[in-house]
Amino acid sequence: MPLFARWRAERDLARKAAKFVAAIFREPDDADVEWLAASATRGDTDHARWELRYARRALGLIAAQRDALDDRTASIVAKEISEAFDRDQNVAAGKVETAERQFNARLSAYRDGLAAKAGAPTAIRMGQTLFAFAGGSFRRQDENIVRAGELLAAYLAEANEALRESFGAAALPENIPPSALLNR
Repeated sequence: MPLFARWRAERDLARKAAKFVAAIFREPDDADVEWLAASATRGDTDHARWELRYARRALGLIAAQRDALDDRTASIVAKEISEAFDRDQNVAAGKVETAERQFNARLSAYRDGLAAKAGAPTAIRMGQTLFAFAGGSFRRQDENIVRAGELLAAYLAEANEALRESFGAAALPENIPPSALLNR
């Protein structure tokens, strides 16, 4: 690929990543923050808001890793997330490394929760993960864990929609089954 064409393609991919990351950096709904604060963080709305921010961002990166059409997407999204943390006005000066470390811990836990095949249903595992980081009771499968799992499932669905809006959706010919494309 000629240099200029490669440069344009890389810029286009970076622009798409920035659009996607802006979507997953959207602030959590106040009602969700208040609910999590009341049920898990002992009234600490700042902690609740950060846990929901981390969850949305982590699930967004996981969506990019699992569902993107281009193998480069996940690494470009991860780079953009790192740069977005540097610009995030919600992160106190000098605390970017701490925020990134906390994000990475949650990213690993949510990835493990989604990948696990045994034990509780995925939504329950995800809800328990959110409550574990938020400091709430996560061992019982009560209505709060169910609500947390539903909320995180919605975050993942939103991330997948933002991924399609930013990077495009797969387009397969209607007259050819996907399995037939493997032989081409």
